[in-house]
Formats: sequence, C-alpha cells, structure tokens
Amino acid sequence: MGNTLLSSTDAAGSAAGGGLIMIVYIVLIFVFIYFFMIRPQKKEQKKQAAMLSQLAIGDCVLTNSGFYGIIIDITDDTVIVEFGNNKNCRIPMQKAAIAQVEKADNE
Repeated sequence: MGNTLLSSTDAAGSAAGGGLIMIVYIVLIFVFIYFFMIRPQKKEQKKQAAMLSQLAIGDCVLTNSGFYGIIIDITDDTVIVEFGNNKNCRIPMQKAAIAQVEKADNE
C-alpha cells in the first residue's frame, strides 16, 4: 500500500513537469514566429512606406507588373507614370503599385 502512494505522487509530479515543458514549447514557438515572420514583415512594410513617401516627379519607377516608367505627377495616393519614349502612354496608378524607385539624377 505504501508503494501505491509513492507512485501516485511521482505520477502527479511528472504530469505537472510535462505541462510546464509544453508551456515552454508553446512560448518558444510564438517567439520564433514573431522574430522570423512578423517582425521582418513589419520592417519591410516600413521600408516600402518610406520609399513611397519620398517619391518625386522625374523618378524612374518599376511597377509591380514589371513596367518601367517615369513619374510625371503625384497626388495623395496616386501617381501618373509615363511609359515608353513616345510620351503618349501616361497611366494613373496607385502608389502601392510601385515596387522599386530609382531617384532622378540632378547633376
């Protein structure tokens, strides 16, 4: 009878230890997700927003669809981009459609 009392206490202690280990694993998974998924995404969004806030007329841009063009007008959330050399293809688009910016040389 003394053996059963001792073994039941050991079982309760190991179950509590197993629960603690599970909580530690869950916390580690959330830390991993934050540092390797959420944080880099927020950093990239801040970088994109900074790039779009520094747009200027005359900048060469690459759109998300893969077209290169020159900005000829900027409003609050849209830009007018001129594509090609013939100066006839001017398309208004949202700033969010711009993937990359090359600043115009002022030399």
